[in-house]
Amino acid sequence: MNERPIAYLQDVTKVYGSGRNTVAALRGINLQIDPADFLAVVGPSGSGKSTLLHILGCMDIPTTGSIEIDGEPVPRENERKRTQLRGEKIGFVFQAFHLLNELSVRENIELPRMFLRRNDGKKLPTAEELIEKVHMPLAVLDRRPTEISGGERQRVAIARALSNNPSMLLCDEPTGNLDSANSTAVMGIFDSLNHAGATIVVVTHNPEVAAHAARTVSLKDGRIVGAVGA
Repeated sequence: MNERPIAYLQDVTKVYGSGRNTVAALRGINLQIDPADFLAVVGPSGSGKSTLLHILGCMDIPTTGSIEIDGEPVPRENERKRTQLRGEKIGFVFQAFHLLNELSVRENIELPRMFLRRNDGKKLPTAEELIEKVHMPLAVLDRRPTEISGGERQRVAIARALSNNPSMLLCDEPTGNLDSANSTAVMGIFDSLNHAGATIVVVTHNPEVAAHAARTVSLKDGRIVGAVGA
């Protein structure tokens, strides 16, 4: 089993703006995420949670410090390499689903594969396998997002995030648009995925969501001010 960290951040800072208008979003973050970890990132608005998620997802780069994803350094200057790392290593689940209504559920799930040419020889899961993994019937594959409920859309979004067999799932308030019943169902899916070996990071304001994670880190003013769990 590969025991190297899925993500490793060392002395990461992120500063926006310049001169007197600078804002330090992250201040000296050190964080390791191991295989099959389930990490919740919590903290008040403006604490740096979204910035941390963007850096973990190779959507942004640190001002100083370094980050590795699955043993590979994330380059500052090579945007193409960051895009490749993001496509191969990271799956994203957002609060707002971000499904394309003009496409079928199947096409939404398979969409990430159209933008990535993998050469690692890994067999990718089929849309049928993925839709079953999020506890939905195969018949839904031929429907459009507008024809299913919000809870079902988030399940489809999870299936899409798994489409490229990523090393890590990054989830930004994944239950923020759901009622309590659908929130419970979605978190149950994440629990099942994690028990099967998936590495999951979830940013949330909801303590009930954070309670599903094995570890919790608390951010305040861009710093880690608390950590709970192994």
